Amino acid sequence: MSDRYDGLARLGWTEWFAERETCLPGESLARVAAVDRGLFLLVDQAGEFRARLSGSYRHRLGLEQDAPCVGDWVAVDRRSADESSVVHQLLERRTLLRRRTAGDSAKYQMIAANVDSVMVVQSCHHDFNLKRLERYLVMVREGGADPCILLTKTDLVAPEVLASQRTMLRAAGITAPVLALSNVTREGIDDLEKILLTGKTYCFVGSSGVGKSTIINRLIGRERLRTGHVSATGEGRHTTVRRELIVLETGALVIDNPGMREFGVLAAETGLGSGFADIAALAAECRYGDCRHAAEPGCAVVAALHSGTLGRAHYDNFLKLREESAFNGLTRAEKRRKDRDFGKFIKRAKRDLGKR
Repeated sequence: MSDRYDGLARLGWTEWFAERETCLPGESLARVAAVDRGLFLLVDQAGEFRARLSGSYRHRLGLEQDAPCVGDWVAVDRRSADESSVVHQLLERRTLLRRRTAGDSAKYQMIAANVDSVMVVQSCHHDFNLKRLERYLVMVREGGADPCILLTKTDLVAPEVLASQRTMLRAAGITAPVLALSNVTREGIDDLEKILLTGKTYCFVGSSGVGKSTIINRLIGRERLRTGHVSATGEGRHTTVRRELIVLETGALVIDNPGMREFGVLAAETGLGSGFADIAALAAECRYGDCRHAAEPGCAVVAALHSGTLGRAHYDNFLKLREESAFNGLTRAEKRRKDRDFGKFIKRAKRDLGKR
């Protein structure tokens, strides 16, 4: 790579970005470390500095997801310490992590960009939820990142409980790496540190109180991120209020996130194929290429369901996420038409019922 990129590799810069970089003369490269009310904390070879969007950028900014988010690379006019720097453009994203916004629109909220791996954190104690985990995995793979599952608070459950949860993950066809750890005993923390590589970016996601910030504090070696006291039930209290990119002493980069229980799926056909690899493999054996895996003849997925080799809950969650993905991928006009058609169907059904 060019000399102008010296020092950026430690922040996650790779040849992929260099091939697509479009900075203009006078602009330099920086990565978004945090976003706070429209102001940006950026980091480059020289360190951290504050910036704002240029007027032309704000003018052409369409949707919220087009604004820089944590993990993004931007072209910036770097100013002096007493003057706010100016962001002029957003560089192409290699991977992204997003979720659907509330309501019936197809808009989405960016969570992080250009992450190499997403660490999906669930507590073995109260938070373990297979359906929610599958939802996370679908969206991680849809955005192009690799998932890793962290099962925390192993000190609060018996070994047989953890073994049962691992069995459930395997039975659901989940192939993502699974690491069990405890912030109390430090079990698994050393193993986690070993898989975090220099120059790679890892985003931690999960519900509130599962120990994401505490894990990152362990990795940092100091209390940079505020964490809440753990209750008598073993559940922590949510304290992370913003996403933040942090460079560890080992050279790995981590992103902490506020807790998220809801993770709306948005047009995630690719993620469904990867997140439900066992069903995708069965689907390849179906008689018809456009099989919906419901009641079609020669459906290998339904056959596996009836034989017991495919779990009912796993299958039902696949259908639910597929339907949600398809619906959220519709335009607003298509959704209105779909609602009208359904309304007409109900009226016909009521009319036919009244004639009997």
